[in-house]
Amino acid sequence: MKVVNLKQAILQAWKERWSDYQWAVNMKKFFPKGATWDILNLAEALLEQAMIGPSPNPLILSYLKYAISSQMVSYSSVLTAISKFDDFSRDLCVQALLDIMDMFCDRLSCHGKAEECIGLCRALLSALHWLLRCTAASAERLREGLEAGTPAAGEKQLAMCLQRLEKTLSSTKNRALLHIAKLEEASSWTAIEHCLLKLGEILANLSNPQLRSQAEQCGTLIRSIPTMLSVHSEQLHKTGFPTVHAVVLLEGTMNLTGETQPLVEQLMMVKRMQHIPTPLFVLEIWKACFVGLIESPEGTGELKWTAFTFLKIPQVLVKLKKYSHGDKDFTEDVNTAFEFLLKLTPLLDKADQRCNCDCTNFLLQECSKQGLLSEASMNNLMAKRKADREHAPQLKSDENANIQPNPGLILRAEPTVTNILKTMDADHSKSPEGLLGVLGHMLSGKSLDLLLAAAAATGKLKSFARKFINLNEFTTHRSEESTKAASVRALLFDISFLMLCHVAQTYGSEVILSESNTGGEVFFFETWMQTCMPEEGKILNPDHPCFRPDSTKVESLVALLNNSSEIKLVQMKWHEACLNISAAILEILNAWENGVLAFESIQKITDSIKGKVCSLAVCAVAWLVAHVRMLGLDEREKSLQMIRQLAGPLYSENTLQFYNERVVIMSSILEHMCADVLQQTATQIKFPSTGMDTMPYWNLLPPKRPIKEVLTDIFAKVLEKGWVDSRSIHIFDTLLHMGGVYWFCNNLIKELLKETRKEYTLRAVELLYSIFCLDMQQVTLVLLGHILPGLLTDSSKWHSLMDPPGTALAKLAVWCALSSYSSHKGQASSRQKKRHREDIEDYISLFPLDDMQPSKLMRLLSSNEEDANILSSPTDRSMSSSLSASQLHTVNMRDPLNRVLANLFLLISSILGSRTAGPHTQFVQWFMEECVDCLEQGGRGSILQFMPFTTVSELVKVSAMSSPKVVLAITDLSLPLGRQVAAKAIAAL
Repeated sequence: MKVVNLKQAILQAWKERWSDYQWAVNMKKFFPKGATWDILNLAEALLEQAMIGPSPNPLILSYLKYAISSQMVSYSSVLTAISKFDDFSRDLCVQALLDIMDMFCDRLSCHGKAEECIGLCRALLSALHWLLRCTAASAERLREGLEAGTPAAGEKQLAMCLQRLEKTLSSTKNRALLHIAKLEEASSWTAIEHCLLKLGEILANLSNPQLRSQAEQCGTLIRSIPTMLSVHSEQLHKTGFPTVHAVVLLEGTMNLTGETQPLVEQLMMVKRMQHIPTPLFVLEIWKACFVGLIESPEGTGELKWTAFTFLKIPQVLVKLKKYSHGDKDFTEDVNTAFEFLLKLTPLLDKADQRCNCDCTNFLLQECSKQGLLSEASMNNLMAKRKADREHAPQLKSDENANIQPNPGLILRAEPTVTNILKTMDADHSKSPEGLLGVLGHMLSGKSLDLLLAAAAATGKLKSFARKFINLNEFTTHRSEESTKAASVRALLFDISFLMLCHVAQTYGSEVILSESNTGGEVFFFETWMQTCMPEEGKILNPDHPCFRPDSTKVESLVALLNNSSEIKLVQMKWHEACLNISAAILEILNAWENGVLAFESIQKITDSIKGKVCSLAVCAVAWLVAHVRMLGLDEREKSLQMIRQLAGPLYSENTLQFYNERVVIMSSILEHMCADVLQQTATQIKFPSTGMDTMPYWNLLPPKRPIKEVLTDIFAKVLEKGWVDSRSIHIFDTLLHMGGVYWFCNNLIKELLKETRKEYTLRAVELLYSIFCLDMQQVTLVLLGHILPGLLTDSSKWHSLMDPPGTALAKLAVWCALSSYSSHKGQASSRQKKRHREDIEDYISLFPLDDMQPSKLMRLLSSNEEDANILSSPTDRSMSSSLSASQLHTVNMRDPLNRVLANLFLLISSILGSRTAGPHTQFVQWFMEECVDCLEQGGRGSILQFMPFTTVSELVKVSAMSSPKVVLAITDLSLPLGRQVAAKAIAAL
């Protein structure tokens, strides 16, 4: 008999009552030319025929079951066919369909092409929708049955539906396939969500608690599908987090002027990577602040820390609050953190002793003011701390009872900064005396440092400096003036000049230099600071043209200094005198060295220089410091003696107002300027006891010891202690300057790989990450671009990658990569900009990009495993194939970090594809696991986007990585190709 179509063949089989086996054999005779049954829609045709009557046709159903078991039809075609049946009133038919689903719904798989695997995802989504509709219909009927008094039948069918739903959803693999389908078909997912809501309303009135809880569980599983990747367990077994501690200490010690946003992002990154619960995270921030307060060097260092703790950190927490999922939760977490903090009584007592006040009290008030604590919580915590302090050792001694505590002063200084900024916005020419009064008040005691610390912590320091630059510039333009007006102008020039020098030395010159001043006028102070002011790491040439201005003006200045007992103020151009003083000093020094001038004349001249304005002395010493560097040891005596003469104050009746206060700042500026030269020549210059603090963290490195020894020693101490203190941070910073990034990173990684105890390796990772924060961008380039590839490609070094140091190194590498990648789009901090950039190697020449035609490149980039001819062996893979097609347009491959990441993932891909297994393969697995573990849900642009798609199929062959969640995490699901690769890998698991 000639069979025309599928329907006829099925009907003939039914009429002749063929067995399932006989049916399959005959079907292959009727359709011999290798036709795939899915194209002919066999599953749909069989179901259509089986479901014609009120009850299903058992013989035709047996054919379908045979077709499923012998894989004549794919699971996706069966699921699609089932989801088309919508007459839920035919109980027996529905039950038969549920039984068919039962055959395979918990072990779905597909080994075909990527399109077929995506087809399976879509079919599963349709089947889920069908199951939900079926469940809703059964629940509706059960409700009607209850009203009619016949519940038994409806309850049985509802139980069957819920059982199949639960069985389908309890498989992680199925949920992963549904996750992909949701991204493929957003509209179908919306329909499922509506169905869930409707089902929830119907089942709310259900009296059977078992069925109700089963339904709720299914609902929870469905709702968890979109957020499958964001579920991480928090670390509850640890209480100390040295990384958070060190990041806060580093910022407080070295970067008070930095923006708060980069710090917030860095802290959030650490919190995510280490899965730290919020209360413990906030507690660690407070602990670091208190330790910083206790350790800070006296003077400016202490004021900086106080401003950081009481002004900047509350602002940081306000921003962290925005990242949390609810204000209520965050205030609760802050409250819990304080509850924990109050238990650390010795720490709080020591801080109170250092600051001479109840620090916690100030902090609680500040947090309450910022909306981080409710008033009730604040009062409760204050009462607890007050009770604790009753038992504290006696904190106040008689002599410090009258000293006002810094926290209170800093909190009061903050509004004063705003007022001063307003005052300085006024027109200076209208009331210069009034302005002088304000500035004179700023100079007294520690007012200046208090105001600067408060301005730095609240981000107002740049604006503060700009106002002083404008004021300094204003004094260079003079009109007709009286003697009084001339002295006010001289004082305004001097005070603004000294303040700006002090700001530059305390907070870094980048606070003062305006970024937008490219086309505008160039101000005197900015020019002088860039060309003439000595700073750490800046070598000045004393013969530079900037030190050789107009010769006629220099001559008249030399004559003025040599002949007159004091400088006349009226019509004096102070900025010109400051620019000419260096050349004048050279003339005078030459005259002294050649015996033309006696020491008495030199004394007169130096007294004249520092007698009215201290800025002239500062400019003179700036040049002398550059000059001394160029001289031999035996030629330096007279220059150093001149510095000595300029450094001491002048004891005379005839000085201008605020002289003593100005000399205090001048001495501090000169001490900083001379420090390098004096250290090199082992010379002592006694700067007058100024009341300003001495330089903290100076001369940290022990003399005559190799820096590698110092590095290993200090790291061993830090590791033993378990946290990095401020002094160690400064030593690491100095060593990084001296040894360079590669030397620094390489030697610390060697120390990590020597460690064999698991708890110590994990501690070492947390500490190393925080030490690397000194210059994370450069360290990451060295670590991922040089050190890791060196270890992974040299078989003689593989033994060092064994567990535990290998696991630790993988963790560290991922943390560094994630941090650098998330922050390198932003600006480097001022601290890192200042560092001398060493050219490790030009990363463009290190990893050359192929110049291919775009069409071939696109094909290479989009390649997945089926294009075996393109990527036949790992060594054939060009750099370009490591990127996905969309990235040709979105990732800048001229960026060194992008190149290094792409190259590393290419290397990982070739290790997985090669036939040699070893510790390096294991290392790659740990690296990928850590990437998945640190993944941020919805965080597009993760470092995993640099992984070639071909790596996915290699990775799932590694047993530890063959889980649906891992595949979802490591593929870029925002791209259609990414979803295909993921579906193919998961469907084959």
